[in-house]
Amino acid sequence: MTTPLLSAFYFGSVEHYRLLAMHERVIIDLGEHYERQSYRTRTSIIGPNGVQDLVVQIARKSGEKMPMRSVGLSYVETWPQQHMHAIRSAYGNTPWFIHYIDEIEAVVLKKYDRLADLQLATIDLGMKWLGLKTEVVVSDNYIEQTDGLADLRMAFHPKRPLPPEVAAVPPYPQVFTDRHGFVPRMSIIDLVCNCGPDSGRILKG
Repeated sequence: MTTPLLSAFYFGSVEHYRLLAMHERVIIDLGEHYERQSYRTRTSIIGPNGVQDLVVQIARKSGEKMPMRSVGLSYVETWPQQHMHAIRSAYGNTPWFIHYIDEIEAVVLKKYDRLADLQLATIDLGMKWLGLKTEVVVSDNYIEQTDGLADLRMAFHPKRPLPPEVAAVPPYPQVFTDRHGFVPRMSIIDLVCNCGPDSGRILKG
């Protein structure tokens, strides 16, 4: 099976983890350039008023190009506390919230020097929740030769449709389905808070 080549992500979407579950090995490219308004710095949750994006603040000059491995985090704004408030508001009444909130809080409120360190911490946590044994290989250097790899670095983007290589996740219970219907491409936090230990089975669908 072709090995996927991915960008790093922050509390990736359920579809990110479905892809991980389908492969024994993936490669994360930290040598690629940072891209604004992508899943590299944001995740989406759904609350009573609909979809809400949680965006990480980075330390970078406007227009400056730098590899992902070098992107720092900015704590001038209280985005970690804002993220936790939004997560608690959205999922506080879900069946499994209490089982995951301490681990979410520990990762979000910890201070990291690099964006990549935060991203990898959330990837590891999501895999732990789902019981995934996928080997995650991290490359600090940009990967140009993609022979034998499925290059999906640009495939996951909030404003682009999922490519055919990325299978959509079957609908699962969401706490605000009565208001918004089923909303795909939500954060892995959405799946585990709503479905708990059953999340891995749903993911593999």
